[in-house]
Amino acid sequence: MNDSKKPAALACPVCKTQVLWTEAFPARPFCSERCRLIDLGDWATESHRIAGDPVIDDLMSEDIEGKLH
Repeated sequence: MNDSKKPAALACPVCKTQVLWTEAFPARPFCSERCRLIDLGDWATESHRIAGDPVIDDLMSEDIEGKLH
């Protein structure tokens, strides 16, 4: 294995700062703990979403409630 290989460089998903995939950036792929927490907050407030039909609505609907008993 070649240890002189350069680490991957990528842009922080939040602020676009260049991040090397090394131990120097423990919050990778984020540049910092701050950017990691901003991203987490965006998921928590549903600013970020994964496209598709909501599963929770299907599980909580009245249609399925009768089928569970």
